[in-house]
Amino acid sequence: MDNFELVILLLDATLRTSTPLILAALAGMFSERSGTINLALEGMMLGGAFSAAAVAYYVGNPWAGLLAAIATTICLSLLHGFACITHKGNQVVSGMAINILMSGLTALVGIALFAQGGKTPSLDHASRFQPITLPGADTVADVPVLGSIYSELLSGHNILVYVAFLAVPAAWWVMYRTRFGLRLRAVGENPGAVDTAGIGVVGMRYRAVICSGVLVGMSGAYLSTAQGASFLQDMTAGKGYIALAAMVFGKWRPFPALFACLLFGFLDAAATRMQGVILPGIGEVPVQLVQALPYILTVILLAGFIGRAIPPKSLGRPYVKER
Repeated sequence: MDNFELVILLLDATLRTSTPLILAALAGMFSERSGTINLALEGMMLGGAFSAAAVAYYVGNPWAGLLAAIATTICLSLLHGFACITHKGNQVVSGMAINILMSGLTALVGIALFAQGGKTPSLDHASRFQPITLPGADTVADVPVLGSIYSELLSGHNILVYVAFLAVPAAWWVMYRTRFGLRLRAVGENPGAVDTAGIGVVGMRYRAVICSGVLVGMSGAYLSTAQGASFLQDMTAGKGYIALAAMVFGKWRPFPALFACLLFGFLDAAATRMQGVILPGIGEVPVQLVQALPYILTVILLAGFIGRAIPPKSLGRPYVKER
């Protein structure tokens, strides 16, 4: 295998590993642009992954699993909104509470339903999202360079990978070219002015967390019914927090957040291939160091390599209507 093929395989793995991060980062962006901190992405991803795997196993259809995942994460988003928007609770505490709740609840329900230590049974071929071969991919596969890029890098992914990358320009359009997006950003910056204009702040923030729930539900479903073939206990492994870091790295904007997710995905994919590799003058790279690289990068970037990231002015502040 030549170096070009290795690069193509590495980039191909990058697209797959960055997909759940992209969806979760967009989910966090919608919520936080409206002024509601969403640290619950990790727990929502877990809940979505479990629901998707369990329903897909019983029904035998990955689309049913995806709908179940989205329904679950919307309910969790509404729970978060009920605590933070309606009752003006601490948004960080609410988010962490959901993370802890779902970490335990998914394992508990998994043991009760399947008696496999918190896992779900492995999904068969029909219960998972399968790779899609783009038109003409097999025909141009032997064409030098461009054929490999089209047939290996762009073709052969499941539908959720394509949805994730299409969701980025769609989110940009919604956020910056629609009335809903304008009002959403205004609610996050100056809810008092929005309320004075006759727009319901509470309603806008609830719509934002529902959008967040839809996106993070797809992210969770991807983990268990597309990238994987079952639910494993705590299978998100911090991806919700990495998605939040990517969102901050991208300064709450879709395209910069996409590039941050691709960076984390690339490092994750490279780390997998570096296990057992012997480097000149260093020797074999420790597996533990390789696995920690994405998290180390998260800390380094957030420590000061992203410039000044200015959040929405009302982020984390419950809105109290003036009387």
